[in-house]
Amino acid sequence: MKFGYFCILTFKICVMYDYIKGQVVELTPTEVVIECSGIGFYALISLQTYEALQGKESALVYLYHYIREDAQDFYGFATKDERELFKLLISVSGIGVASARMMLSSLTADEIRNAILSEDVHKIKSIKGIGVKSAQRLILELKDKIVGGAGTVSTIPAGPSNAVIEEATSALVMLGFTKANINKVVPDIVKSKPDAKVEDIIKLALQRL
Repeated sequence: MKFGYFCILTFKICVMYDYIKGQVVELTPTEVVIECSGIGFYALISLQTYEALQGKESALVYLYHYIREDAQDFYGFATKDERELFKLLISVSGIGVASARMMLSSLTADEIRNAILSEDVHKIKSIKGIGVKSAQRLILELKDKIVGGAGTVSTIPAGPSNAVIEEATSALVMLGFTKANINKVVPDIVKSKPDAKVEDIIKLALQRL
């Protein structure tokens, strides 16, 4: 009896994802799930993308596929402009995807660009996790690469409630803060700004934590 021997070659295929378009089935200030052709695609997002997507039943989300040895993550962006800025930020030594997302959650894309172009170290280092050296490095490496953009910030209708506070708290936990520290600042924010939206609470908390 003769046996056939087959050589199975394994090819490593690199798939490039540009965007996903479909129904928004889940949305929080830090993540989104888009359903397309019966499949739910999960992506991490910034606060400004959350603002742009909130209230939409369907959306087109631009993707960045972040690959590391132990995991693969997708980062989603409401605009190509924000994704390009994200890619520029993580190209700087010492700035990882978590820091870049924190920057895009603390400031708008235009505020980041303007801070870099005007060499505003103080504004950049006001972002949680960004020190003086990192701020200086961002300015040094990106000032000649940054192109001014005309962005707009969406205004999102939302009412103050316990659900809003819980959602903001959950988002801050996802961003790496402990509940103990969050609970020290969020009540003061809500007290001083009783009509604050989820994104308002998060932005103000990021300045204090």
